[in-house]
Amino acid sequence: MSAIASVLVALPALVAGIVAAIMPRQAKLKHRLGLAVVSFFLVLSISALWPTAGETAAVAEIAEPAEWPYLLDLLVGLPIAGAIALLFIPRQMLSVVRGFAYGVFAITFLASLWLLSVDMTPGWHFQHIVPWIDMAGIRWHVAVDGISLWLVILTTFTTPIAAFVSFGSIKTHIKELCIAFLLLQGAMIGSFVALDLFVFYLFWELMLVPMFLLIGIWGGANKIKAAIKFFMFTMTGSVLMLAAMVYLVWTNHELTGIWSFDYLQLTQVILPGTPNGWGPQTLCFWAFSLAFFIKVPMFPLHTWLPDAHTEAPTGGSIVLAAVMLKLGTYAYMRFSMALFPAAASSFAPTLAGVAIMGGILYGALVAWKQNDIKRLVAYSSVAHLGFVMLGLFGATASGMQGAILQMVNHGIATGALFLLVGVIYDRRHTREVSEFGGLAKVMPVYATLFVIVTLASIGVPGTNGFIGEFMIIAGTFVSQRLSHFASAHALGAALGVILAAIYMLAMVQKVFFGPLTNPKNKGLNDITPRESLAVAPLIILIFVIGLFPALLLSRSEASVNAFASQFHRTSEYAVIKANVVAAQRIPPSEFHEGFLTGAPKPKDDEAAANEGGTQAATGGGAGVQPLAVQAGGVR
Repeated sequence: MSAIASVLVALPALVAGIVAAIMPRQAKLKHRLGLAVVSFFLVLSISALWPTAGETAAVAEIAEPAEWPYLLDLLVGLPIAGAIALLFIPRQMLSVVRGFAYGVFAITFLASLWLLSVDMTPGWHFQHIVPWIDMAGIRWHVAVDGISLWLVILTTFTTPIAAFVSFGSIKTHIKELCIAFLLLQGAMIGSFVALDLFVFYLFWELMLVPMFLLIGIWGGANKIKAAIKFFMFTMTGSVLMLAAMVYLVWTNHELTGIWSFDYLQLTQVILPGTPNGWGPQTLCFWAFSLAFFIKVPMFPLHTWLPDAHTEAPTGGSIVLAAVMLKLGTYAYMRFSMALFPAAASSFAPTLAGVAIMGGILYGALVAWKQNDIKRLVAYSSVAHLGFVMLGLFGATASGMQGAILQMVNHGIATGALFLLVGVIYDRRHTREVSEFGGLAKVMPVYATLFVIVTLASIGVPGTNGFIGEFMIIAGTFVSQRLSHFASAHALGAALGVILAAIYMLAMVQKVFFGPLTNPKNKGLNDITPRESLAVAPLIILIFVIGLFPALLLSRSEASVNAFASQFHRTSEYAVIKANVVAAQRIPPSEFHEGFLTGAPKPKDDEAAANEGGTQAATGGGAGVQPLAVQAGGVR
C-alpha cells in the first residue's frame, strides 16, 4: 500500500482524533491529548475490522445492477456512526445534539424508502457480501426480501418518533439518550438484514445495551430491577443460541470442508437426529427458538415484558413494542423454520397450542385484570404477538403473510398506545385506571385519538389490525401442519379477538367516559400540538393500511409464498432423510429460485471432489445430492 493510500485509510481516525482534541471545553492539555489518542485508535480499529469495499469484487453474487449494494450498509452504519459522532459533541449544546440526531434519523428513514424502488421478487435484494474473518468463514452478508422489507422501514419510521417523544418528557442526559436511540436503531436494522449468523448474533446482542440503558437510566421507580430482569432473560436465551450456532457451523464444516456462518450455507444442513426425538436437530431447534421466544415473548417466558414496559420511559416502550419484540417473531421465521424445518414442523401443533392458551387467551385474561394502563397494554402485546406466532406455526402462505402484516400493525397500534399512555402520565404521573374517569370531557381530542388506536388494536374492520388477524385465523383453519387441531386453534384465536375487545373497551370506558369524579383531572390540558405531531403519522397509517392493505401485502407476497413452499419441501425432505447419527445436506433443488444466491462455495478440494462424486453416482442433475457425515468426517 502506498503512503497516500495509507493516509487515506487512516484519515477518518485522524479526523476523529482532531475533533476529540478541540471539542472539550476547559479541559487540560493532557486530557485533550488522551481523548484524541483514544478516539484515533478507536476509529482506526473500527476501520481495520470493517469489511472493505475492495474485497467485494472477489465475491461472485451481489445485488442486481439497479440495486445499490451499499444501501443496507448505509442503513446499518449511519445510526451507529451517528452515535459515535455524538460522543464528540459537548452535552451542553442540546440543540446541536438533538438536531444532529434528528438529521441522522431523517436521512436513515429517507434512505430506507429506497428499498421500495424494486419489486420484491423471490430471492434477495440489495445484497452485499464482503469477506470479513476468512479463517472462520465469517462474512459481512446483508440483504432484504419481502419478509424483512417492512420491518426495516418500520424501524426507521418508529425510532425517530420514539426519540421525539422522549425529548419532550426527558430533560436529563439528552446526549446519552440520543446515542442510545441511534445505537439501538442501527442494531435492530442490522438484525433484520444480516444473513451471516455471526453478524446477526453481534447485532442481536448489541441491541441489549441501549435498551438496558433506556430502562435503567430513564425508567421508573423500579427501573434497575426491570432492566436487569430484561437483560438476564434475553442474555440467557442468547447463550443457548450461540452454543447451537457453533455446533451447526462445526457440523457444516465436517460435511462440506468449509467454515461458514452464512445463513444460506447452513440452511442446507440436516443435523443428526429425528425431528421429534431429542437429538442434535431438536436440541439446536429449541436453543434457537427459546432465544426468540424470550424476545417475542411467549408464555411462560414473558414475565420480563410487563416489568420492562411499566418501568421504561415512553420512548423506550414505543421502540420495545414497535420493533424489538418483532425481532423474536422475525428471527423464528427466518432462522428456526429455515435452519431446522423438520423440527419446526414436528413441534408446530404443540407450539400453536401454547401460542393460543399461553399467549392469546392468557394474555387477554391477565390484561383484563390490570389496573395500570401501561401494564394492560404490555399484556395485550403478549396476546397480539400470540397471533403472529400462530400464523407462523400454521405455516400456510396466508397465515405467514398475515403474521408479517400483523408485526407491522402491532408496531403501529401498540406504539401509538404507549405514546398516548405517556401523554396522560406526563400530566398526572399515574397510570392507574381508578385514578381517571370522564377524561373525554376535559381532553376530547386526546380521547378521540385514544379510541381510534384502541379500535385498531382490537382489529375493527377499516383499521390496520383487522386484515392481519383475519388472514392468520383463516390460514390457521386450513393449516395441514396443525392437522386435526387446526379448527380448534382457529376457534381459540377467534375467542382471543373477542376478549381483546372486552378488556380494551372496558379500559376506555372507565378512563374516558362516565362522570368526572377525580378533581385532579378537571384542570388537565388536552393533547398539545407537539404530542399530536408525534402520534399523527401512526394514526394515518392505521387507516391507510386498514383501507389499502394491498400496499404492504403486494410487496411481501412473492417472498412469503416462496418461503412457505420451500419450508414444506425442505421439512418433508429432512423428515425422509433423517438419520440418528449422521448429518446430511439438503440439495439446492429443494430451495426456491434465487434463495441460495450468495451462498459460499466450498474451498476444500476433497469436499468438492466428494460432492462431484456424489453427483456422478446419482446421475448428476440439478444441485448437490445429500452427503452424510459421521465422527470420521465426510463420507
